[in-house]
Amino acid sequence: MRAVIIGASGGLGAAFTQILAQRQEVDCVYALSRSGTAIDTGKVRSGWIDLTEEQAIGAAAQAVFADGPVQLVIVATGLLSDEDGLQPEKSYRHQSAEAFQRVFAVNTFGPGLVAKHFLPIMPRKERAVFAAVSARVGSISDNHLGGWHAYRASKAALNMLVRNYAIELSRTHSEFVAVSLHPGTVDTGLSKPFQSNVPDSKLFTPDASAGYLLDVMDKLTPADSGKAFDWAGEVIPA
Repeated sequence: MRAVIIGASGGLGAAFTQILAQRQEVDCVYALSRSGTAIDTGKVRSGWIDLTEEQAIGAAAQAVFADGPVQLVIVATGLLSDEDGLQPEKSYRHQSAEAFQRVFAVNTFGPGLVAKHFLPIMPRKERAVFAAVSARVGSISDNHLGGWHAYRASKAALNMLVRNYAIELSRTHSEFVAVSLHPGTVDTGLSKPFQSNVPDSKLFTPDASAGYLLDVMDKLTPADSGKAFDWAGEVIPA
């Protein structure tokens, strides 16, 4: 099996890369990120990608496909806040066009363009999995707190895109699975500013979360395609 990790320099992406590279059935892991660097092992091939530039995404897909089809694509990127002042909104009064554009560019538009260029290089007649790291807060029916408008909306939109891909490819790829994944609260830069109220038992290391999610993906069938799953394998409502 050949796998692609988008966002391989992040905490969760690096964990996916490392765990997959240790699996006997995995022949190669393409670890793609804006830094272009990854874990240095014999199975890992690092490469550059920028989710905000479609040309870069297309070039990355072509470089990977030069070696043949890939059976697993994981988009492990996400944006919630940053050091430039981006923060999740506590009220509708705090919304801004700039924040929506920045958050959607990474959380929704980027994964969508990854699908555009990487789905064509996945096999038609064997098992293939396209997975995008989403978030439980992207569930519309499970939203009881409000707030975090751009982030919630971007993840809800991502979940819809994944559902669309599942429907479309089911017509031509009998063994294809597309899913959204909630990794839990992971001890990475994305969640760091928001960990104060998270119990230790609910704060996962990247390795733990990636391991849980890979276990979930291993058990998926085409009947699961289009759904959102959490780290424990439970379906998250739309």
